[in-house]
Amino acid sequence: MPDDAVYVYAIGDAGLAAALPGIAGVSGAPLRAVGSGALVAVVSSVDTAEFGDEALPRNLEDLGWLADTARAHHTVVDALARRHSVAPVRLATVYLDDANLRTMLDQRAAAFGAVLDRIRGRTEWGVKAFVIPPSADRHAAEQQPSVPSGTGAGRAYLMQRRAARDRAAEARRSAVDAAGQLHEELSRLTVASRHYPPQDPQLTGCRDEMVLNAAYLVDHAGEAAVRGRVERQGAPGLRLELTGPWAPYSFATVEQV
Repeated sequence: MPDDAVYVYAIGDAGLAAALPGIAGVSGAPLRAVGSGALVAVVSSVDTAEFGDEALPRNLEDLGWLADTARAHHTVVDALARRHSVAPVRLATVYLDDANLRTMLDQRAAAFGAVLDRIRGRTEWGVKAFVIPPSADRHAAEQQPSVPSGTGAGRAYLMQRRAARDRAAEARRSAVDAAGQLHEELSRLTVASRHYPPQDPQLTGCRDEMVLNAAYLVDHAGEAAVRGRVERQGAPGLRLELTGPWAPYSFATVEQV
C-alpha cells in the first residue's frame, strides 16, 4: 500500500525467512521477510502517518509511544534470536519500501555478513555494579539528625559525620577498584566487551551509585564461566546485577566490524 513503510527489526542469514516466529510486530502488524542474496531482513509494514519523516521525530518524544514501540521491537528481536543468529537493527529503523531495503542489503552485504560471523553462536550478557554504603552510614543519612546543641556535642557530631564520610569514601574506592578488576576478568573470559557510562539513579530506580555498566559478548560454552565469576564476587560494599542472555545489540552494528 502506498501509505505503508517498512519497519526493520533484524537482519540474518537467508534461512531465517523459513522460521519466522508467529508473533505480531509494532502496531500489531504481522512479520514478514525481505531477502536479497544471502541476507534476510525481518520486517513489518507500518503506517507513514505514524512512522513517516514528519511523524516519527514527534512520536519519539512521546514516552508512552516510545515504550510501546520499544517493547514490541524487543519482543520480535528476542524471539528471532532464540532461533537464529541475528543482527538487531536500531529502534524505529524505517525504509520507504522493500526495494529500498533490498538496495541497502546489497550495498552492505559484506559488512552484514561480517557482523553475523562475529555474533554467530554468541549472546550478550550485561553486568552492573552498585556501591552499597556501610549500613550504619546509610541509616544515619536516612535519619538526617539535627545538630546537637552545645559546643562539645556539636564538635562530636561533626567528627562523627566526618568519620561517616570517610568510611563512605573508602567504601566507594574499594567498590570501584573491585568493579574495575571484575570488568578486566570478564573481558578476558569473553569475546568482546562494551563499557557504558553509569546510568542515572532515576533510570535504574536504585539510589546506590552505579560504578560498572558493561556488556559482554559470550560464546554459549562460556556462559557458565561468566555467571560463575559474577557469583563469586566477594567484595564488600559491592552489589552486582547479571542479566542475559540477550540478542547481541551491543555488538551487532556494522560500524563495529
